This record gives sequence, C-alpha cells and structure tokens, in this order.
Amino acid sequence: MAMIQDTVKNLRLPALLDERQRGVPETAKAWEARRLELVDLLCREVYGYVPAFEGMVSAACVEKDEGAYAGKATVQTLNLTVTMPQGVFSFPIVMTLPNFIERPQMIVSLAFRKQIPDRYYPQEEILDAGIGVAQLCYTDVATDDGDFSTGVAPLLTQGERTGTTLGKIGMWAWAASRVMDYLQTLDCIDRDTIAVLGHSRLGKTALLAGALDTRFAFVYSNDAGCAGDAITRGKRGEHIRDICKNFPYWFCENYQKYIDREEEMPFDQHFLLAAIAPRYVCIGSAVDDIWADPEYQYYSCVAAGEAYQFLGLEGFCHLDRLPAVGDSFHDGQIGFHLRSGGHFLSRYDWLQYIDFMKNKKRP
Repeated sequence: MAMIQDTVKNLRLPALLDERQRGVPETAKAWEARRLELVDLLCREVYGYVPAFEGMVSAACVEKDEGAYAGKATVQTLNLTVTMPQGVFSFPIVMTLPNFIERPQMIVSLAFRKQIPDRYYPQEEILDAGIGVAQLCYTDVATDDGDFSTGVAPLLTQGERTGTTLGKIGMWAWAASRVMDYLQTLDCIDRDTIAVLGHSRLGKTALLAGALDTRFAFVYSNDAGCAGDAITRGKRGEHIRDICKNFPYWFCENYQKYIDREEEMPFDQHFLLAAIAPRYVCIGSAVDDIWADPEYQYYSCVAAGEAYQFLGLEGFCHLDRLPAVGDSFHDGQIGFHLRSGGHFLSRYDWLQYIDFMKNKKRP
C-alpha cells in the first residue's frame, strides 16, 4: 500500500506514537497511556474538558408501546434524570427494542429531530436487522447556538467560558455517556456491544463520546469532516477558519488559535479516531460532500491505523488507491464506506454501520 501510505506520510501529520511507545513489549498498557494523552490534548485544544461525572442517572417511563411497528418492537419514551453535585438535569430519550431478539445490540443515536422515524432514521429496517436504538435529540441537552445559560450548559461550565471550557459538542457527548449509564442497568440488551452514532456535527460528537467513554464498543461517524473524521491539513472544503466563524460555540476557545495555522497544530483528526483504539470505529463519507472531504476522511482512517497496528490489530484494511463510490472497507477495526450523493445520513449509511457491527467479534 505504498501509494496511499506515502501520500499520508507526505501530509506531515503529528505522530500518534512517541518514543516511549516504540518497542515497548507491554503494548496495551503503553498505548492506554498514550491514548489518554491524545484525549487530553484534543480536549485542551479543540473540544474543551468534560467534567468528571460524579452522580447518578435514573429513568422514568413517560410512554410505552409494546406492539409498535406491527408488533415488531417495544417503544418507550423515557425521561432520564441526572443528579450530580452541580445540580439536577433531565432530558428525554426514545428507546426502540426489537421484540423478536433476546438481548439485542444497541445504538445510541444522536439525532437532530425528535420525530421517529424521520428522514435520517429508517427505523423498521434497523429493527429488521435485530438492532435496538436509544435516540437522543441533541437540543434537549444544549441549544445549538452561543447560549451557555440554558440546558445542561450552566451545570457543566459553572457559568464560565475560558480557553478550555467545553463547547456544545462536549455537552452532547456528555449526554451520550449518560444514556450509556442508563443502558448499563438493563439486562434485556447486550451491554458489551453498544454503539454511538451521529451525522455531521453529531458525527464529531459521536467520535468525542467514543474517545472519552471506553464503554462504547462501536463508534459511527457520518460525514463529520472538519474537526471530526477528516484530516485538517490540506483538506478541501471546510477549514478551522470557516467552522470557528460559523460555529465557535461547538468548541473551546483555544481552537481559534489554529485559524490559518493548521500546519502548526500539535494534533490532527487521526488522533481522535486513534483514541478509540482498540475498539471499533467506522466512518461514512459521500462523494459529493466536498465540504467534509471524503478523500481526507479516508486519509484519517489510514493514519489512525498505526495505533491499532501497534496493538497487533488489523486497523484499517484498504486498497492502495483512493476509494470509489460503493467501496466498503469493513475487515479491520476501522471501517470506511463511500456512497454516491451528498451530505446526509441515509438508509445506505445505516445499513453499512449495521453490517460492520454484526460482523465483528466482541471487543
């Protein structure tokens, strides 16, 4: 795979591994130390620090239908209440479980809308695959704007906005982990193979949630692009200047240091993908989504594979060329697919992630 590897090498990316990891026989221990360094760096410079969670999560059923979708599913609307020293916060989720599968695998879906199903969410086909979904509407946690006085924001920031104070992506990732807290109390699901999935800004959120919370066995990022699943150096479309101008509140204020200075960053987005190792991560891209840039999403997967190889795992198994429409690379711990069309979370994407999930051994 000389051509693709050489192309990635020529991007002059910051090294995933340092000299302490090279040649160390206790690779898992050595990698975990480095992984935590990567997470700390990304929180400090991009997303902000998510406060350590000290509290409890409880759930109250608001509505339940045990015969939904012609009897195929049980659908519950639940109100999760999070009690912590900073205060109490509640938000709803909708959990859909197939009735014909014992202990189904689960996906925590970070959603743009409360409607189920909607254009991003082909629920019956997900059910037919035997997969359960716990869906969280992101604006029920924190608004998608510069207001840090509502939702969970004042509890997680204590009313301050400094260089490393977490932005909204970190708050949405925090909520995904609170859903995981609840799912870990259930005996009716497979608690060991839970995934987190998001599209666009919520794809960035899913990646951060997976890096921060090792209980997520699978992480699915769809068209996350800049500050998500695409290498920043040299990419087409959106850059740090664009994203910080339009959405500064998604990130900590430190991220703005790198406007027009991307070559100087001590990190790039392959760090975020690698921080999920040795667990599974799968990236979805679209050929016309130049703003996200599928080519540089692909390079991110290639570069992140070094972390998995260090652990003796396959990492990213791919051909020595750029991907073509219809390609799916699902053999390693890192998955990737490229479809036709533009920026969207489609039925095709969901089925790709489900295929990746159902054909993997337990992490």
